[in-house]
Amino acid sequence: MTARTTAPTVRTALVIGGGIAGLVAAMALRKAGIEARVYEAYDGSGPRSGAGGSRFGGGMTIAPNGQQALEAIDAAETVSAIGTPVKALGLRSWTGRHLAQLTAPADLPTTRFVWRAELHEAIAAEAEGRSIPVHRGKRLLDATDTGTGVTARFSDGSQERADILIGADGLRSTVRRLIDPTAPKPHYAGTLTFTARVPKTELPSTEGVLYMCYGKRAYFAYQIFDDATAAWSANLPHREPMTAAEAQAVGAGEWLKRLAEAFTDDRTPAPELLAETPPEDLLIPGPTETMPPVETWSRGRMILIGDAAHATSPTSGQGASLATESAVELARCLRDLPVGKAFKAYESLRRPRVDRILKHTTATATATSAAARTATPKPAGPLSRALRDALLPVATKVGGAGGAVWGAWQFEHRIDWDERVG
Repeated sequence: MTARTTAPTVRTALVIGGGIAGLVAAMALRKAGIEARVYEAYDGSGPRSGAGGSRFGGGMTIAPNGQQALEAIDAAETVSAIGTPVKALGLRSWTGRHLAQLTAPADLPTTRFVWRAELHEAIAAEAEGRSIPVHRGKRLLDATDTGTGVTARFSDGSQERADILIGADGLRSTVRRLIDPTAPKPHYAGTLTFTARVPKTELPSTEGVLYMCYGKRAYFAYQIFDDATAAWSANLPHREPMTAAEAQAVGAGEWLKRLAEAFTDDRTPAPELLAETPPEDLLIPGPTETMPPVETWSRGRMILIGDAAHATSPTSGQGASLATESAVELARCLRDLPVGKAFKAYESLRRPRVDRILKHTTATATATSAAARTATPKPAGPLSRALRDALLPVATKVGGAGGAVWGAWQFEHRIDWDERVG
């Protein structure tokens, strides 16, 4: 292991996107000796796009590898302080039958369940404590690469310049379009997503197990915490695509009624948790979307990280963790190498791992294709459900007992901050 001995050739960076990936990137760049400024389109005056009605935002998990990436920049406490342990993943059928239970390696940090809004607040507070400038109400319109720097133009008429520009602006990335006008766009996956925090339930704690239930008509995931609160999410098949605004216009009460009808035959906690959900705590993000592989991550002095570059399946549990890894690795590359070589090194470090996780997710879905039918506009029929329930226990044992679907190789990924790149 050798530490960096020279100053970075990149001194300033514009980070487009003030979500988790953008804030982590700015903190990592600061640690690498690079001045980073964050520009976020959301101005803070109202709910974010797709925010629905819950002040908690959607629930998500931060995997061990994501926590280890944060540890590399001395920010792991942001997750451990607010997260609830997820000790295992349980799979159940609509009849309540136990199909499998998956665990991560015991010697790694425990996966943590967090509310997205709370995680964002914690990371934003950490960034503020490190004097990271975050400018809100800055929607990127265009950027010009002069060969020695990048000038960004925003919708409010302002302009900003720096040595490089980093696109951390998510699934509908403007920076991705600027880098490659032919880049793919997200596709509607055939379901609408709903999630909620249940303030009080009479159901017993799941003791750290996050359950995924392949329902008769829809998919349902839930975890019940020791304080008698709970979190759940559902993917409801819906043939016609709807925008988040259109879905929210239907109203929380109506959606809770439709969800109750979809899960009425299921012998899982879904009906009870739905009945205990106040309409004001229902989050309606809107359509579930998938993203084809992005072939071009950089051009000139502009580059992508996070969902802008490698959006994962919503059920992979790796989206935020992979984005955090990429943010930290890009900072290391820029610390040790000139721009062109740094971008190439970043892709060589990240693409194989990202591609493997994306392929693993696809392969798992293929091996349990009958199960995947509950996440499409056409729910699984009786034969498909029977095949699913028979195949899932077998598929989850491929590669070793004790949690092969969560494969240790995904989690056992550490970033050595002090190791020199290249």
